Amino acid sequence: MNAIGHFLTITKHHNMVCAYCVRAGLILQGLTHDLSKLSPTEFLVGAKYYQGTRSPNNAEREDIGVSTAWLHHKGRNRHHYEYWIDYAPDPGDPRGLAGSPMPRRYVAEMIFDRVSASKVYQGERYTDRSPLDYFLRSREKSWYIHPRTKREMEFLLRMWADRGEDYTIRYIRDVFLRGGKRRHRKGALPS
Repeated sequence: MNAIGHFLTITKHHNMVCAYCVRAGLILQGLTHDLSKLSPTEFLVGAKYYQGTRSPNNAEREDIGVSTAWLHHKGRNRHHYEYWIDYAPDPGDPRGLAGSPMPRRYVAEMIFDRVSASKVYQGERYTDRSPLDYFLRSREKSWYIHPRTKREMEFLLRMWADRGEDYTIRYIRDVFLRGGKRRHRKGALPS
């Protein structure tokens, strides 16, 4: 059990996401990002499985076959696409479940969350391409993300990898969150 290490890690992550959200104009979202991680359901599991180099949820999942902390977390935090999964609107849909489109403000917070997690866990190995690479490795398994949300995620993560932090945050603040579709050198924002 490493409560101090876990607390320092989640605080560092929270502060990074908060700073990105503030820069994008999402002040309240930044301040309230991941507060459920301080609940006993999530914090105690995080402290028990803390490693400092990856999410403790993965270690809990490997140990007992499920992550109780993750199940609690994803149901309370709208910046995770898993929050938006519901029964498929078409009863004949063989998947049974389907992703709903995420509001753009939560897509933006999700991008900041992924970048911050990559920075915290990768440390000096982090590059602006790291969050995109993580997304690409898991993209095919993520069939339940709404197609529009998946396109927006990939578009913004590619922009972060190609153009960097400052450009992408300005784009998110000035275009993406305002519903714009201004052209970008690498192509237009997906509709």
